[in-house]
Amino acid sequence: MTERETNAPTTEVAEAGPDDKTLRLAKVVGWTRYLVLAPVFGLFLSAVVLTGLAVVDLFGITVGVFGGSLELKKSLVAFIELADVFLLAVVLYIMSLGLYELFIDDRLPLPAWLEIHTLEDLKEKLVGVVVVVLAVFFLGNVIESRQPLDVLMLGGGIAAVIFALTYFIGRIQKK
Repeated sequence: MTERETNAPTTEVAEAGPDDKTLRLAKVVGWTRYLVLAPVFGLFLSAVVLTGLAVVDLFGITVGVFGGSLELKKSLVAFIELADVFLLAVVLYIMSLGLYELFIDDRLPLPAWLEIHTLEDLKEKLVGVVVVVLAVFFLGNVIESRQPLDVLMLGGGIAAVIFALTYFIGRIQKK
C-alpha cells in the first residue's frame, strides 16, 4: 500500500439499520393486526346464531305447513323471508372469512370463488351477496303486497341500489 492509499478518507458508509426501538415498535404495530380477530369471531358467531335461529324458524314453518295451520301464500312469504335470513347469515360468514384472510392468514383451504386476497375481493363478494339478498327481499314483498304502487317504488329503490353497487364494482375492476 502506498502512503496515499492509507491516508485517503474512507468513502465506505456503514449500513445504517433500524435501531432496537424502531424494531420493537414495528413488531408491536405488526401484532395489532390480530385485533381484527374480535370482529372475525363476532361476525362468525353472528352467522352461526342467525343460522341456528333460521333453522328453528324453518322447523316451525314446516310444522305449520304440514299441520295445515299455514296457508300457501303465507308459507311462501315465510320461506322467502327465511331464505333472506340464511343469506344474511352467509353475508356475515363471508365478512368473517374475508377479514381473517386479509389480516391474519390467506392460506385457508377454501374454494377459489371464496378466496379473498384484497379488500377489493371482499367488496366484490359482499356486493354479489347483497344483490341476491335485495332480490329475495323484493320477491317476498311482491308476493305479500297488495299495493302495486308500493311494489313499484320498492323495486325502483332496489334497482337504484343494485345499479350503484354494479357501478361501484365496475370501477374497482377497472383499477
